Amino acid sequence: MNYTLKNLPERTKKPRQYGFTMAMDKGLSVREVEDFISVCGDYVDIVKFGWGTTYVTPNIKEKIKIYKDAGIPTYFGGTLFEAFVIRGQFDDYRKVLDKYDMSFAEVSDGSIELDHDLKCEYVRKLTEQVTVLSEVGSKDAEKIIPPYKWIKLMQDELDAGAWKVIGEARESGNVGLFRSTGEVRSGLVEEILTKIPFEKILWEAPQKAQQVWFIKLLGANVNLGNIAPNEVIPLETIRLGLRGDTFAHFLEKQSDS
Repeated sequence: MNYTLKNLPERTKKPRQYGFTMAMDKGLSVREVEDFISVCGDYVDIVKFGWGTTYVTPNIKEKIKIYKDAGIPTYFGGTLFEAFVIRGQFDDYRKVLDKYDMSFAEVSDGSIELDHDLKCEYVRKLTEQVTVLSEVGSKDAEKIIPPYKWIKLMQDELDAGAWKVIGEARESGNVGLFRSTGEVRSGLVEEILTKIPFEKILWEAPQKAQQVWFIKLLGANVNLGNIAPNEVIPLETIRLGLRGDTFAHFLEKQSDS
């Protein structure tokens, strides 16, 4: 850090088991990746290549290597997994993971109808090859999943071998965990947390208000994802109480202790 400030929330250190920031790369250039890492490398734990962007993004192997050399693992967005599965190309997907030396993969069913037992089987198969993040929730704003079902889906996927489960929100943050306005479905989140350990959940929260809400609920070391590259530093300041949105919140916490 550039100077000393007392009584800041304690952040977990990399490599973290929780307190994760997952950033989304939607097609950054090689030079942009280098610039991004030079500023944000200490605060990014993992990078997701959004949906199927790697199919059309040039120099993808070079980008993966730059992230890897910086100690930042990457993975393909779950929509790419779904694109292979819906076409009967699961084995081809596994070959792509090997081709690009991926150590993580995301299993999701946000855009397709997939029997849940089969989804869990995909999780089990992929855990033989990589570390699996498994996403729960639909990209269809009209599809409302009740809390008890979210809990069951998450637990089943963790039991199948998922390292963490992801709460769906899309890049825009207006489905799944959130209403169309971006407002958090707070009752849903709080009910999920009665059964699923918070460190096992990666909450997609691309909007600042969503990040603030989760940090106020669960503290500086909540796992947050779908963070735009230019929002990683702002998010870290929210985690530390160095932005107005959480400034008083963390001062109050310190005075209570």
